[in-house]
Amino acid sequence: MTDAPPWADVFGHEEPYPEQADGIDAAVDAAAEGGFLALEGACGTGKTMLALTAGLDRVRDPDSPFERVLVLTSVKQQLRQFETDLATINRNLPDGYDPISGLTLVGKADVCPYARENRGGVDRGNVYERCEGLRERTRGLVGEGGSTTTSNLVSEARSQQVGLLDSGSTGGNPSGGGTGEGPAADYLTVDGEPTPYRPDTETFRDVEFCPFYAGFLDDLPEDGDPAEAVPFDLTDRGHVGPDELVRLAAGHGSCPHSIMGALVPEVEVVIGNYYHAFDPMTTSTFTGPLLDESTFVVCDEAHMLEPRVRDLVSDAVADASLRDAEAELTRVVQPVEFESTGAATDDADLVRGELADSDVTVEEVSRVRAFYRDLREELDRRVTDHLDRERPDWRAAMRELEDGEIPLRDPEEPAEDAITTWARREGYDDRVWARTAAVGAVVKRVLDSLEDDDKRRAAPGVGRTLNAWYREGHEEFFRAIDLERTVDETAPPDSWRRAYNASLALYNCLPSEPIGERLAEFGGGVLMSATLEPMAVFREVTGLDHLEASGRPVVERTYGLTFPAEHRASFAVDAPKFTHGNRGAPGEENGTRVAYLDAVARIAAREGNVLVGTPNYAEASWMAAALADRIGKPILLDESSGDRETESLKDDFFSGDGKVLVTSLRGTLTEGVDYRGDRLAAAVVCGVPIINTARPRTRAVVAAYDRRFDAGFETALTVPAVRKARQAVGRVIRGPDERGVRVLLDARYARDSWNGVRGYLPEHEREEFQPVSTDMLGFALDRFDSSTD
Repeated sequence: MTDAPPWADVFGHEEPYPEQADGIDAAVDAAAEGGFLALEGACGTGKTMLALTAGLDRVRDPDSPFERVLVLTSVKQQLRQFETDLATINRNLPDGYDPISGLTLVGKADVCPYARENRGGVDRGNVYERCEGLRERTRGLVGEGGSTTTSNLVSEARSQQVGLLDSGSTGGNPSGGGTGEGPAADYLTVDGEPTPYRPDTETFRDVEFCPFYAGFLDDLPEDGDPAEAVPFDLTDRGHVGPDELVRLAAGHGSCPHSIMGALVPEVEVVIGNYYHAFDPMTTSTFTGPLLDESTFVVCDEAHMLEPRVRDLVSDAVADASLRDAEAELTRVVQPVEFESTGAATDDADLVRGELADSDVTVEEVSRVRAFYRDLREELDRRVTDHLDRERPDWRAAMRELEDGEIPLRDPEEPAEDAITTWARREGYDDRVWARTAAVGAVVKRVLDSLEDDDKRRAAPGVGRTLNAWYREGHEEFFRAIDLERTVDETAPPDSWRRAYNASLALYNCLPSEPIGERLAEFGGGVLMSATLEPMAVFREVTGLDHLEASGRPVVERTYGLTFPAEHRASFAVDAPKFTHGNRGAPGEENGTRVAYLDAVARIAAREGNVLVGTPNYAEASWMAAALADRIGKPILLDESSGDRETESLKDDFFSGDGKVLVTSLRGTLTEGVDYRGDRLAAAVVCGVPIINTARPRTRAVVAAYDRRFDAGFETALTVPAVRKARQAVGRVIRGPDERGVRVLLDARYARDSWNGVRGYLPEHEREEFQPVSTDMLGFALDRFDSSTD
């Protein structure tokens, strides 16, 4: 690279694209002053390499305060891209450079040796409960007052195999020794890597423990520095993925998840998801060391930052959780209550001892238990009254009921919610709400001592959420009762619980504050996506404007497609607005539906795979059925389903001759999916996918945005909907040699009007998506085809 910039040594390719070079310089300059780059870059910009290069330039600069890059992405495919680009950087480092160390963060189910092999009574479904139980029992054996040491536990676990070898009953061990005769040693192997332990968990004096966790604790030095317990050298290893981590840690006899936690502050690049920076529980227990000014943060798919963080900082208490928490509190207070009748028990002594070590009294546990019981009865009453009012025949029509929501205040006017008002009226004052979290924590500790099981306790989570219900304001949070459809044949025949899971929902309306506060903890970074525009809105809803006002620079860059323009046709079709008022219910025959069916059929009949996005799954079902009667290609319908069904549908779409895939624009197939090569020849978006505006929580969000940002509807609903549409059509052209057609089908994309959205497209897309009438669409498509023959 001639006149190479300082960051060239950590750039993974021979030459950057012009946009990459400009973006790297902008990010480096912003971070040098504690600032951020907000970057929109179309496919082909090289955003991943851009962000990694900028961050690593800061990390490797000896005069920079940065020590690591933290990558956050909500899409698994993008996570893999960061891993790939980091490997590319390492392969092309100049001579004499140490490899850049990296680590991908995953959940316990992905690294627990027992869960991966489905041994020891541990599987992916119960790994968290089993892991916490095993860890607590392991610590109990070796902690203050424990009956043994970590060295003894590890020796005991390893000696099981030594005993087998000494008896000649096995033929080998992880080191390759053994007699060479007889059956293979009964070691646990993980992905073919032998470990020093048997296939199941171990016991010491009838207490089950985890030998891998004991091994980790045994390797910890006296000063407690977890990095000293890592059983391998990072210097020449580069990036460590989950599979390699398991092989290295479990093969040594140590807990891979604990080793992952120990490595978090030690590596130069940490790759994770939004949970690792924004989920309160995850950051308090695992990734806290990353949240400071020495971290350069990269938020990928940043157009999803606002909705994802909203979900993470919202919370709910399910009816079943309230029931379980009440039962757990009863289990704790009953031994003490029985004691008053003269029936003294060891359980009562244990309960009193645990409570004496805390600041929680038996009376507080009893009071909170009564609160939970009455709260559940109030929930039952409100759900029943709601159904009696809205659907009087609901008892006879349970299978026809749909998901619902019961607001606990006027969504558009901040005020105290009805549950809080009810609690005060019933004598449950601030003291009860404020103590729920402390009571829940103590109850968990007591039950873990009383009961030898690995159940996940309900009381701590219920206590934390109800404490937040009491603490959080009413402008930023909206409270409601969520009704989620289920089938529970065990509930009484006339109870709504046969048809619904009900939850007390605490919903965050304004995540800009928690996003901005968390971003402020980092030293700087990059927030990037293919669809951030309009930047002014993005800056508002992520708190970047507030950061800039506090003196931290925020710079912007927008880069359009750089692939040959003659390879693509982009149209904004002036069709009737695909609003509910215009189109009516699915199946209704009217001019709007005819216009959309005609236009979509014209595009869908083209050679190759065609993706059709509709505002919701009901419209997708109608469109798929209507297309099946109009064109000869196979029609695939994506319905709201699980990951396995979605993956199978994608495989069907990608295999064989051309097909049409019809889906909801709010589903998972219109963004974050790789349609490279000839996987997609055209994409058409029907309408603007604005979510249901009648839902109370949606109205609450719009009202909150109106109060904070003025244009609430546009900021909260319209802009995210346009980004969804842009993501869908962005699937078509993924490389310089690809050809395809991109269509935005709705007059709101084609021309300015009172509810038009053309102004929310970035300038380069407004130039590309030229307006065309419905009757001229066929001519425009034919002209594109003839120009590329």
